[in-house]
Amino acid sequence: MSGIVILSGTNRPGSNTRKVAVRVEAIYQSLGVKVQLLDLAEMPPEIFSPASYAAKPAGFSRFIDAILGTDGLVVVTPEYNGGFPGVLKYFIDMLPFPESLQERPVCFVGLSAGIWGALRSVEQLQAIFVYRSAIVFPERVFMPGIRGLLNEAGRFTNQEMETRLQTQAAAFVKFVETMRGTKLR
Repeated sequence: MSGIVILSGTNRPGSNTRKVAVRVEAIYQSLGVKVQLLDLAEMPPEIFSPASYAAKPAGFSRFIDAILGTDGLVVVTPEYNGGFPGVLKYFIDMLPFPESLQERPVCFVGLSAGIWGALRSVEQLQAIFVYRSAIVFPERVFMPGIRGLLNEAGRFTNQEMETRLQTQAAAFVKFVETMRGTKLR
């Protein structure tokens, strides 16, 4: 797949992360970009077997294929207890090394119930992605107080958040096109 992959960085059922990831997906679609949403809640249970380090289960191949085939990756992460979810780190660990993230453009959206909007989570992830030789897009979006930012339908109650995501998406598309030498729309 060429285009953009949006990664919902938790496996928590009914998460706000998933709701934000769906909004991000819609924004990229409105830009005319091919996009795919990957939700860690959909990972096959067998990926959590210790045997998966040696041989990935067949059900995980769609996740690997999506990452290997994307031009750019948008990681939407919550902050849990001052960091990003362990399942997100495990997901990164299960990806082929080094080719899955090497020279792959990536940008971040962080959300939290607290006042910093997952700043810690995103900074921790940036260190990992830089270690894996990804190309980190500097324009990050942080969403503090997420519980008050989304309505029941998963739409933002504050237009500013939608606008910030739209601005980030438009700039990330240009960044990816420049870095990868490809047109996304």
